[in-house]
Amino acid sequence: MRGHEPRSSSSCAACKLLKRRCSSNCIFAPYFRSDESKKFAKVHKVFGASNVSKILIEVPEEQREETVNSLAYEAEVRLRDPVYGCIGAIALLQTKMIELQHDLALARARLARYAATSSVVSDNDGASMGPFGDFPAACGGFIDSFSQNISSEVNQDAHMYDFSQIPYI
Repeated sequence: MRGHEPRSSSSCAACKLLKRRCSSNCIFAPYFRSDESKKFAKVHKVFGASNVSKILIEVPEEQREETVNSLAYEAEVRLRDPVYGCIGAIALLQTKMIELQHDLALARARLARYAATSSVVSDNDGASMGPFGDFPAACGGFIDSFSQNISSEVNQDAHMYDFSQIPYI
């Protein structure tokens, strides 16, 4: 853990920014080294030095480094998106997940229809071509009819994956 490493004689990033003398028992020194001035500046701008100090005192020492990393990440995101912060990133990822689940459902439905159509074609011809042997010829007008019917089939299962409500904390 960085908290127990010996420090150099220079001030930590927090004390440099706050323009004060860095003592040997400085709460910030183990987590904001002197070369991490931008990291502390962002955390200070969003949370304030006093609040960060209070948070670090309340957190057990073995969890402080993770706490500082979390505060630094939240500060970085909050400065980029002052309104939503991390929640905005989560909402963006949830939207992407919904889109990918929809695409997966479409692909599964297409595959199921193709498998059903290819088994009928191979039974009628008497010869089997394999799973994707003669795809365009075997399907005929299937693709056109599929695109019209697929949205209703997908929407039947869509209620299971309804992540459209963004959780606000």
